Amino acid sequence: MKVLIVDDEEMIRAVIREYVEFEGGETDEAEDGMEAVKKCRENDYDVVVMDVMMPRLDGFSAVKEIRKFKNTPVIMLSARGEEYDKLFGFEIGSDDYVTKPFSPKELMARIHAVMKRASASEAPRDIYEFEGLKVDIKGRNVYVDGKKAELTPKEYELLFYFVENRGVALTRERLLNKVWGYDFYGDDRTVDTHIKMLRGNLKEYRKFIVTLRGLGYKFEV
Repeated sequence: MKVLIVDDEEMIRAVIREYVEFEGGETDEAEDGMEAVKKCRENDYDVVVMDVMMPRLDGFSAVKEIRKFKNTPVIMLSARGEEYDKLFGFEIGSDDYVTKPFSPKELMARIHAVMKRASASEAPRDIYEFEGLKVDIKGRNVYVDGKKAELTPKEYELLFYFVENRGVALTRERLLNKVWGYDFYGDDRTVDTHIKMLRGNLKEYRKFIVTLRGLGYKFEV
């Protein structure tokens, strides 16, 4: 496990570094977003823990730059817990969002969860086509009427899980467990928010994701 810790506060970096190294992991550090982008270009990490408010280049902007050349899992850290900030973080490609002050043990649980999901998503799968919707799970690509759809990492995972379990009624709890991981500390609104974004990107093929009132969702063709 190799973790890049990005925060302008040395004390926070030290706390995270201590817990990662205690579990046998390696760490690298950056004090701002520009340094983080540079390190991600030059090195491979299993997870990036990224603060939002930093000098020179903020965390959101850094994640947008990193996503141009790597799909390394990113956990955002922020003293602000507004829903808009969390939603924006997910939209630009972050995998999880932790509000300060945070429990180091909870953060480590989230690090392990995103690593597990990233590893599982690399398993080879098939290509599925539903009318004008093409889902290439192995290649991690989605096409809508021949045009590649730009989804966030979590939207990809949600769609892939729906396709692999098409025709099956899926509760919000099951989606949280399977897509976010058992260690995810969130609620049902997280699922609904991501499905809303996913449906928007699928355009007319949003019809395949059916809402089951009082239960959850089902991918139905």
